[in-house]
Formats: sequence, structure tokens, C-alpha cells
Amino acid sequence: MHKLFVMLLLGALSCIVQGQPLIQRSTHPDYFFNEKYIYFPGLNFHTSVRPYLSDEIKKAAGTDTIYAASLITPPYASGTKRWLWNKLFNEDLITLKNEDYKFVFNPLINFELANDFNNSDKAWVNTRGFMAEGNIGSRFAFATRFYENQATFVDYIDKEIRRTKVIPGQGSYKGFNQNGYDFSRVEGYISYSPDKYFNFRFGHGRNFWGDGYRSLILSDVHFPYPYFMINTTIWRIRYVNLYAEFMDKTRPRHGDQIYQKKYGTFHYLTMNLTSRLKVGLFEAIIWKASDSTSGFRGFDFNYLNPVIFYRPVEFSLGSPDNALMGVNASYTLGQKTTLYGQVLLDELKVKEVFSGKKWWGNKQAVQLGIKSFDVLGVNNLSLQVEYNYIRPYTYSHGESIQNYGHYNQPLAHPLGANLREILGFLKYRQERWFFNYQIQFVKYGADTNHLNYGKDIFRSYNDRPFDYGIKTGQGLSTTLWRQEFRISWMINPNYNFLFSTGIMWRSMSNIKETQKLMMGFVSLSTALEKLYYDF
Repeated sequence: MHKLFVMLLLGALSCIVQGQPLIQRSTHPDYFFNEKYIYFPGLNFHTSVRPYLSDEIKKAAGTDTIYAASLITPPYASGTKRWLWNKLFNEDLITLKNEDYKFVFNPLINFELANDFNNSDKAWVNTRGFMAEGNIGSRFAFATRFYENQATFVDYIDKEIRRTKVIPGQGSYKGFNQNGYDFSRVEGYISYSPDKYFNFRFGHGRNFWGDGYRSLILSDVHFPYPYFMINTTIWRIRYVNLYAEFMDKTRPRHGDQIYQKKYGTFHYLTMNLTSRLKVGLFEAIIWKASDSTSGFRGFDFNYLNPVIFYRPVEFSLGSPDNALMGVNASYTLGQKTTLYGQVLLDELKVKEVFSGKKWWGNKQAVQLGIKSFDVLGVNNLSLQVEYNYIRPYTYSHGESIQNYGHYNQPLAHPLGANLREILGFLKYRQERWFFNYQIQFVKYGADTNHLNYGKDIFRSYNDRPFDYGIKTGQGLSTTLWRQEFRISWMINPNYNFLFSTGIMWRSMSNIKETQKLMMGFVSLSTALEKLYYDF
């Protein structure tokens, strides 16, 4: 698979044409820029493909102007003190550049302390690392990040870590002291843009397709994976080809054996149909690297063709691979309100849908949401409400290795399937101050009595207890409430260096147990990405 990526990359680099966009530094969505700029009606911006390209962001959101307005003027006219002030508040730590290249280096840290007042439980995170990124000319860009971490977690996160054997979004770990974890992570990419139409990216990271907080087609809640991506942009159309390698950690291994691999290939075609309506068509297929009949299968070149639909090809191959299809859409009302949504089809038989028998194989997911900016005429006050619905057994497969997951975490919703969820966000920003409130309500059905009721996508759907009468929320009916209020001050906007404090309340209950948490926290961090603990 790695040889395939290199071959494709070298082929892309052989193009000899005029260069253009570079990859935008991916950052935590709450602190990067105000989304209202990219949803403005009439703007030819593909909002559902993240991370964005830097030249597009500059045109749409005017990030250079926003950054210039956020600078804090040093109180010193010159000398070492002025230099130190700018490095702390206004500039990258190290910058080397001329007209042909640019190289930037910054530290990565996350020092966080938390206390669960309900359970007298303390937690902390100690993260150190670095990021290096830059470009050579106008065509070639690169970036890398390295994180070294030691941490302890509050009880509900700790239980999930011990169940899945991974830190959410951050991979495997070693034990640290009595109840802590030691773990590290590396991400990076190289990017080549031969002209204004194409961008080729080879990396180890994550991608997000959608307009919502969640994505039901491809999210970023999991550990990074190796990938090769081709972005083609013509007129109002963007076509994305993604080829990826995933890891299955659910199966035991012995000695120095590596974890079993599987591959994924994805198409996403997004179109700005009118000045307000954007529609994206999605398809993906997941298959295991090893076949029980022929041994090692590797990357199936039948799925390499960038302009086919995978479902017909899967049928033509007589293949049992896991195929999914979906639609993403958004529509801007007025000037500052956007409706958005997704539909994901893992399997569908129209006859069974209208039979009313609630067949197990009708595996679908639906998202509906609304974003409103400058609410009640208050500049930079935004409101978002989102509803997610996922049928039981969605994303799972008869052969569990071919589920829609990676490194023991889903590729879509962090809670898997068999759920209904409502999310609400209220955000306000004023200069370098950020105020974020989130509320979450989830109703899901957990597995119980060793039966598979459809929530855990890593279990084979062949273990289901019955074929008909399948209802969303079946199994152990569980209710989850979560609220979080966070205040942050941006120390340095170049790499999202933040001081934050806040409080989080969580309650999970069913007939077997009740968990309650009231946690206060304070942190000093470079918040370049979103880590999802809202499960």
C-alpha cells in the first residue's frame, strides 16, 4: 500500500504546469476563523471538504486582515523585549523565508488540570511536541507534528480507554505510574498543487467531509491513518479521491505481529449548484487486506479508478466488501443562516423499507442541522443546532474487520450506531476572547446480555438476535446528557496558543448504572485540533 501511495505521488509530481494553492493549517474549529464568511451566499466555496486550502480561506474570510487586526501592539519600541513580546503574542517562534521558500517551527503543548467534584476524581494532561511546516515555491507544501503525552483521565473516559485499548483520537498507549497513560502521535503531509485545478496530498492524518459538528460519512474522531488524496476543482465542482489504509485492533496478535490491515477508497463530489445550494455525493468501500481463500489480497486495483461508482464494481467482482453511499447538502437562507444535512446508506432495500416490518438490513443514518451567525444582530455570536439519527447495525459488517472503523474507533460518529442525538452550540468571540457553550442529549441502545443490538460497529451484524422489529434505541436504553461551558483567551493566533478554563457536566443513566460528573478544568494549550470526549 505504501508503495502504491509513493507511485501515485511521484506521478502527480511529474506534472509541469503553473502552481497554486497550498494546504491550510488545520486548526481547532472553534478558534480558527468565523464560519459566517465561507457560507456567504454567492461565494464559490466548498464548505464540506476539510481541511481547507489556504488561498481559498484568504479570499473568503480575509484571514490576513483578521490576523492583522488581532495583533497586540508591543509596549516596547525596540530591542529584546519587543522581540520577545512579538514571539509570545503575535508571531511564529521560528520563521525562515525568502521569495522561494518558507519554513515555520512552533512548539506544541497541552497542560491541563481537571477535577471531578462529584467523585473526588482528578485528571491531568502533559503534552509536549513541535510542529514544522512550510512551502517550497508556490506548488509544494509540507507539515509535520509530533506529540508526546502523559495523562490521566476522569472515570468515564478511563473506562472507554480500557474497553477500546486506545486513547480517543490518539492511539495506543503504555501504562504510566499506577493509573496513567503514556502515548505519542505523529501527523503530517506533503502537498503538491500543479495548477489551480489539482491538489495532490500524501499524508498521515485525518479528513472531515460535511458541514456539521459530526459527520456521518467521514469524520475526524479517530487516530490518524496513511492516505493519498487528489482534489480536482473545476468551475463550481470539486471532486475528491481518497485512498487510505486502516488498522484493525479488535483481533488478537502474537509477539511482533502487526495488527490486521484493511483499505478504504472514497469518492466525494461536491457541487455549488446555485449561489446558495451546495450538494455533495459520497461513496466508499472498505475491504480487508487478507482473504481467507487466496491469502494476502492487498490493495485491490479494481477500486483505484477515480471516476467509477463502487457499488456496481463491487457487484461485478462478486465481492463481499463493505460499500456505503451518501449525500451531503447545505442551503443558505438570507445572509447569515445555513441549513445542512446528510444521508448515509449502508444498505437499503426499498421493498423492506415500505413493508413496515423494520428489517435489520435497512442501515441508514440522517443528519439535520442549522447554523446562524450574528444572532439577534450581535456581531460574532453564532448558534448551531444539530440532530443525528443512526439505525442499528449501520457501519458494521458480517466480517467485523470490514466495519467502517479504524484503530478501534468509528470513522463516523464516535458513539457508533443505534442512536438519536441532539447537539446545541452557542459561541461568541470578541477580539481574542472566546466563549463556547455546548449541550448534548443522546438516546442510544447499548448491547446487553451478550447480545448485539447494533450499537457497536466492531461486532459482526451476523450476531444480531432477530431480523425484523429492529428499532433505533433497542437493547439497553441509555440516556446521555452533557453540557460544557468554556472561556478562552488567545495568547498567540499563529498556532492557536490558548489559555482556557471552564466546567463540564455529564450524566449517563440506564437501568444498570448511573454516572454523574461535574468537572472544572484549566488548560494552557496549542489547540490545533478537536479531541472528542463528548460520548
